[in-house]
Amino acid sequence: MAGSELLGKETSVLVDSVSLTYQSKTSSPSGGLLSGLRRGSRTQVQAVKDVSFSVSRGEFVGLVGRNGSGKSSLLRVIAGVEPATSGTVYARSTPTLIGISAALIGEMTGAENITLGCLAMGMSPEQVEDARPGIEELAGLGDAIQRPMNSYSSGMGARLRFAISRAAHPEILLVDEALSTGDAAFSDRSRRAMNDALDDAGTIFLVSHAAQTIEELCSRAIWLEQGRLVMDGSAEEVARKYRWFAHVLAEGDEEKALGLLNDAYAENRRQYD
Repeated sequence: MAGSELLGKETSVLVDSVSLTYQSKTSSPSGGLLSGLRRGSRTQVQAVKDVSFSVSRGEFVGLVGRNGSGKSSLLRVIAGVEPATSGTVYARSTPTLIGISAALIGEMTGAENITLGCLAMGMSPEQVEDARPGIEELAGLGDAIQRPMNSYSSGMGARLRFAISRAAHPEILLVDEALSTGDAAFSDRSRRAMNDALDDAGTIFLVSHAAQTIEELCSRAIWLEQGRLVMDGSAEEVARKYRWFAHVLAEGDEEKALGLLNDAYAENRRQYD
């Protein structure tokens, strides 16, 4: 993700015609699109399909879409964890993806992992100790901070990773569902932490299955469906249209849902014409 000189003055991240294709094994024949595939054969799964957009400093961007729509895959490409099959991501600084950048170890305590994670992000020992009280407060684990991480629930681990990732004050923060892993008090603390990041002219991407969360927190939203960008606009407008599409689909009216999806595609194209 080099080429920051290609970014505009206020551009933080530029995603240019990015696609990501996986090789996936199929274990047995099935009907539909996979009909005729033999046991042990492989097929290509295109997780992200020719997605382009740019994000400015200070924007809080939500990624919405159904399971398997490509949200987390796109986040990993932006983070540089997953190389794009084609296309390029340019970023002004190295993005921090929660759960990836902090190399935490299950056999170590939460307190020990704070040290490890912060050092892995380039902080000095003195900076780690200065940041420790804030990390522990944000994670809200109480006495569990002295227990091994492999005794934590997935939510507790996600909260600690989020708190550690904020300690380094990354310019670009990528959050994958971390806000759904705690109680109301943690949600309030984490939202304040992200608002502080935006005040520092940072950029945040948030993946969530809950469109209402995107609507409440984000200034902008990107809707993905089967790896394609459906709509890119204000968080309120995009989240509400996605929520209505998902509701109609859940009710079993696939024809109406397809119409809503095509309308969203068309509206998004018109804004760039």
